[in-house]
Amino acid sequence: MTDQPLTAVALVCSLKPSPAPSSSELMAEHVCEQLREQGVKTESLRCVDFAISPGVEADMGDGDEWPKIREKVLKSDILVLATPVWLGNPSSVTQRVLERLDAELSNTDDADRPLMVGKVAVVAVVGNEDGAHKVIADCFQGLNDIGYAIPAQGSTYWNGEAMQSKDYNDLDEVPEAIASATAAAARNAAHLASLLRERQYPSYR
Repeated sequence: MTDQPLTAVALVCSLKPSPAPSSSELMAEHVCEQLREQGVKTESLRCVDFAISPGVEADMGDGDEWPKIREKVLKSDILVLATPVWLGNPSSVTQRVLERLDAELSNTDDADRPLMVGKVAVVAVVGNEDGAHKVIADCFQGLNDIGYAIPAQGSTYWNGEAMQSKDYNDLDEVPEAIASATAAAARNAAHLASLLRERQYPSYR
């Protein structure tokens, strides 16, 4: 047990590099705001701003900037994975992040548990096409395989009208249903992370 506050890192998987406006980044910030209400320290990274090499190793060598992101992920109790919907699927950046996280299955602690076991993940999705539920399901499956625990109602999403151009960051205010889902995801993630910090999963030995 520790008196240190819980920490969270948001990996924003927008296809738009900074400083372009990003609905995924805005949604991630809304989740982080709610996490901070629970006393969680947060940080957000837009993954496309980094050179993330393809592969399934923790470090793919020369020029690979994933190790910088990995270090922050390993130090965090909670992962917020934020992605747009593209062609009914998570963004290609999201898929690359999940592929790189797959390396942690073979990186274990002193009890032979994969390093992400005992950490919590939530997913936030935005898009102006159908597919949020599928994207959340795809992300949760990968994150759970990697070792993350998924809290009750651990996702939030906004879908705009199909085949229209309005984005989440174009809204004058966040609809109450989305705000409520965001708050619940953050609240439940902080609760679960606190419990897992106090009582880790059993040894894999």
